[in-house]
Amino acid sequence: MHKIRTALVIGGGVAGPVTAMALRKAGIEATVYEAYPPDSVGIGGGLGLAPNGLAALEIVGAADAVRAIGSPMPNTMMTINDKPAGTIRPLSGVEPLQFVMRGALHPALHDTAHAAGVEYEYGKRLVSVEEHGNSGSTSASDASGGVTAHFADGTTATADILIGADGVRSTVRTLIDPNAPGPNYTGMLGFAAYLLDPDSAPTAAATAAPGTMVFAFGKRAYYLYWRHDDGRIGWGANLPWKEYLTIGQSRAIPAQQWLDTLREAYEGDVPGEQLVRATSPEALEQTGGLHIMPPVPHWHRGRMVLVGDAVHAPSNSTGQGASLAIESAVQLARCLRDLPSHTEAFAAYEQLRRPRVERIAAQGAKINHAKAPGPVAKTFMRALMPIMFHPAIIERTAGKSQRYRIDFDQPVTAAA
Repeated sequence: MHKIRTALVIGGGVAGPVTAMALRKAGIEATVYEAYPPDSVGIGGGLGLAPNGLAALEIVGAADAVRAIGSPMPNTMMTINDKPAGTIRPLSGVEPLQFVMRGALHPALHDTAHAAGVEYEYGKRLVSVEEHGNSGSTSASDASGGVTAHFADGTTATADILIGADGVRSTVRTLIDPNAPGPNYTGMLGFAAYLLDPDSAPTAAATAAPGTMVFAFGKRAYYLYWRHDDGRIGWGANLPWKEYLTIGQSRAIPAQQWLDTLREAYEGDVPGEQLVRATSPEALEQTGGLHIMPPVPHWHRGRMVLVGDAVHAPSNSTGQGASLAIESAVQLARCLRDLPSHTEAFAAYEQLRRPRVERIAAQGAKINHAKAPGPVAKTFMRALMPIMFHPAIIERTAGKSQRYRIDFDQPVTAAA
């Protein structure tokens, strides 16, 4: 029988509640501690949940709740300077990507986790951790020891282990390793919006096939847009910007000022310019600087371990950030269920996850470099698209990521 019976999960975004649900399924009690109040969790734009992420959500019983708030996007197109450059056919035998807004995703995961018995504590900003007892023991017979979290409001919480699911600016990552790298700024700010007035939608977007995500390389910057089955039009922008801005700093600048900037960036793009012009200030979602995490040397120390964006946050270009976080949450729970000590479980978890997440992150970094190509690069891109979008190439790249499945019942063995 495993000796880990209780866990503190720091962070209530995507990885946090999924980790807590997976731990409960593995027989471990877990409580989620979120720094922000409930009404601020879920701030941000949209994200895609890939088939592999949805399959992992099935394990914890949350997939249907996510599908209920999502929109399937089976089709993908690419344009360069407003001209079609290629279509990616959906993979056979897998369900389509589900596009969800964070403002709906986080409450859906919270409600599902709460229904499964997971407790939440809000307004709990972690400031320090105290490990006691045999924090580094590998003995299966050693059930002593634990970890106490100290929060900014003066309260504490104690359990057998502590899991950092606290995002790219992770406090737990710094507590594990004060010299740990932080996220790298991609040089782009994120924006998203839905057109509140459907009649204002530009023709190119309004006539796009439902369930189609269009990735557009404009004259100066990259953007994307999509049309839902119900006719709603949404768009997102990756605006090149030298200065890094947090979400708060971005939102301190009036939305109308950002819309003016975006109109300049996408001037002459079809339908990019029209999408921005049809967007009202109240509809604009500002998400601040976009990040990518470099490889993190230390995933765990003592009774603390990292999961999700705190340890692997690939570029949004991969479409895999949330899905990888969900997978890692489930795999961590399997390791803690099957191995006799937290030390062995953490080592096996890292061995299971590091190669996959770092491979996908490396792919995303390459895509990121192509988001602001010059005229020559665009010419090469257009020539290469028929090759890149060949079904065999898509199967070799996207197929390897999206067909990944976790057998939760399969026992985990110790890391080599």
